[in-house]
Amino acid sequence: MKVKLLTTISFFTYQLTISQTEKLLHGKVLSNNFPLTKVEVINKTAMTSTTTDYLGDFSIMVKPKDSLLFFHKDHFFTRLKIAPENIDKNNIVVNMIPRPEELDEVVITNMKLQSFKISQNDIDTIKFTKDAASLQKYTGVYDGTITNGMDFARMGTGILNLFKNDKKEDLKKKTEDSSFKKLVGASIPSTFYTKDLKLSSEEVELFLDFCDADPRSKNLLQNNNILTTMDFLYTKNEEFKKLK
Repeated sequence: MKVKLLTTISFFTYQLTISQTEKLLHGKVLSNNFPLTKVEVINKTAMTSTTTDYLGDFSIMVKPKDSLLFFHKDHFFTRLKIAPENIDKNNIVVNMIPRPEELDEVVITNMKLQSFKISQNDIDTIKFTKDAASLQKYTGVYDGTITNGMDFARMGTGILNLFKNDKKEDLKKKTEDSSFKKLVGASIPSTFYTKDLKLSSEEVELFLDFCDADPRSKNLLQNNNILTTMDFLYTKNEEFKKLK
């Protein structure tokens, strides 16, 4: 009888402890007083997440001092520290600020050029002017040019254009390689590196290069998930600190 009584007391004590430490929190995410759908709501402390519905509502398990993160591709990152009054109220409202719109690059796909016509008289005039300017033709004095020779200026321009094309390819490759930086730049706030990862402002750029060199960073581009990205950054941070 005593064993059963102790078991019952232990069970209720455990249930009471759970109810006091972790509760289901309900909330709504708004932007300019309109519900915001498909917002990722992440409990960074418990490493759990959910998404707002078409009414902007969400529910997630929390306890006091948990840190909630709110992500949306068109809005600035928002952070909320859970206080006991938030849990007691159980109906929090989070307002997210829209990002300024960025204009896409304008690409000209169709351009009409006005046709240019030249008469035989114009051709003869150009030839006469060119011959009149040639010292070698009428005076026999060599002016440093080669008749019907190579146009070295044009050759130089062609070689220069080759180098420019190579640079464009290098720039294109560099842009592709930096896609990871664009991903974290758009989804992870700058304060995450200094406050959560404990990096100095001078170390952030070096740390991102360190992460970008890891082949696993390319997988994040294919499966863009905030929680997975943060977990990857936490793991790389441990490796980065060991190298210092």
